[in-house]
Amino acid sequence: MIRYLLNKLGYAFITLLGVITVIFFLFNILPGDPAKMMLGQNQTAEQVAAVKQKYGFDKPIGTQFLYYLNDLSPVSFHSNTPNDYTYLRANKYTATKLFTAGNTTTVLKTPYLRESFTKQGKKVTQVIGETIPNTFVLAVSAIVIAIVLGIIFGIISALYKDTWLDKAIQILSTFGMSVPSFFSAILFAWLFGFVLHKYTNLEMTGSLYELDDFGEQMTIQWKNLILPAIVLGIRPLAVVIQLMRNSLLEVLNQDYIRTARAKGLSEFQVIKNHAVKNALNPVVTAISGWFASMLAGAVFVEYIFGWNGLGKEIVNALNTLDLPVIMGAVLVIAIIFITINIFVDIIYAWLDPRVKLS
Repeated sequence: MIRYLLNKLGYAFITLLGVITVIFFLFNILPGDPAKMMLGQNQTAEQVAAVKQKYGFDKPIGTQFLYYLNDLSPVSFHSNTPNDYTYLRANKYTATKLFTAGNTTTVLKTPYLRESFTKQGKKVTQVIGETIPNTFVLAVSAIVIAIVLGIIFGIISALYKDTWLDKAIQILSTFGMSVPSFFSAILFAWLFGFVLHKYTNLEMTGSLYELDDFGEQMTIQWKNLILPAIVLGIRPLAVVIQLMRNSLLEVLNQDYIRTARAKGLSEFQVIKNHAVKNALNPVVTAISGWFASMLAGAVFVEYIFGWNGLGKEIVNALNTLDLPVIMGAVLVIAIIFITINIFVDIIYAWLDPRVKLS
């Protein structure tokens, strides 16, 4: 197990380094001057030069990349000269000094994702920290809907194979996979938030936290979660139904299932104790991939429903070319992908003893 985790962490490090390299050079070759974007329209040449020096924009692209790696690394190296970009400023880095050698101080710190261009110097970690919990709640709600309903309908579809019930479930699941999320979001918002508002009491737009009627404090509005969670869960629900059905049909034809039936076990016991658990492997893989994708793919759903999550923040950052927020969000999503994949492999081994972590 330890060897497996060390190998996975090594692959994770290489993958993250690749992601960091791609997003840095991709967004830093875009047209536009970051210093001017930060200062707005009423900037002077002196102000632009000062900002470029402060944030390292006056350095060659290779040097800027090394600065970016140094900012992201938990163990980093910082100059003791106040005018240098890597100078250890208390309002910039949250760090613990390890040792000093010459003009360089080595520290242990939390990764620094830099500051937003458009939010008056607000740290990217703070922007992501304020929005990702809402996206996480939305993604968890959607995946729970997909898991519960997908497994149930998948089992029903397998047990009643080739009947009208099976065909109806297959048609609905195929339709669910085919419809784009943005179209489903618009349709559901219009139908249940506007046309049927009198019966559903649901709004077309709204986030998890909203100001009360007096504008004094933020309150949780759980009803605003219903429509975006259903819309976001439609496509993974359709995938889970198909995978559960096909996997269960394959498992039911295995020899150990026939043996269990020959021992006199009821069909319910055979399905519950032997078939379902072994049929869940492909479902677990699909769920893990979809859950990670939801954190990144909730962009359209969050934007249409006005859900204040990471997806909506990414859209706003793209519209304003707020590069540090975009880069930080992509990096966080990549870390989530890698972490979930490692956990999925471990869950695989628990579900099926034939799978070994190697």
